[in-house]
Amino acid sequence: MAEVIAQEKQGGKSRQRKKRIGIDMTPMVDLGFLLITFFMFTTNFTKPNVMDLGLPAKGPTEPTNVIDDKNQITFIIGKDNRIFYHQSNEKDIVKSGLKETDYNGVNVARIISQAYENAPKKEIFTIIVKPTDEANYKNFVDMMDNISLAKKDRYGIADIKHWEKKVYEDMIK
Repeated sequence: MAEVIAQEKQGGKSRQRKKRIGIDMTPMVDLGFLLITFFMFTTNFTKPNVMDLGLPAKGPTEPTNVIDDKNQITFIIGKDNRIFYHQSNEKDIVKSGLKETDYNGVNVARIISQAYENAPKKEIFTIIVKPTDEANYKNFVDMMDNISLAKKDRYGIADIKHWEKKVYEDMIK
């Protein structure tokens, strides 16, 4: 690793022996590469947490089966971290209006389970999420997390309809 090289003067008088010190850095470089390799292999590479969205295949745009109002619940994600829901059609929503809740997973799961229990055909019960233009991405992700916590497999994402938008705008005023 380290070596001392002594040089002596040849010839006449030798005054003092000069010693030159040389350090071999090869083992240090090897140790550095071993440490880098060790830390690379022991580091946890985290996978991003993503939710798989089951999107429909391309094909006919005509609906194959229409879901009754009582077999679905619609959540409208609005501005200012507000969320509304309804389980009605165009005519009934004017009378009943939208109900408001928060993004607490317990509240959303309770609303979904109540709607599921009241559904006549539980096998086709569907959750519909309709974000407005003012909604932010975090609220949408929170809503999708709440749906996964409720353990419901049938859900969809759609645009808000004009009659829902009218009632929504009346609610936020």
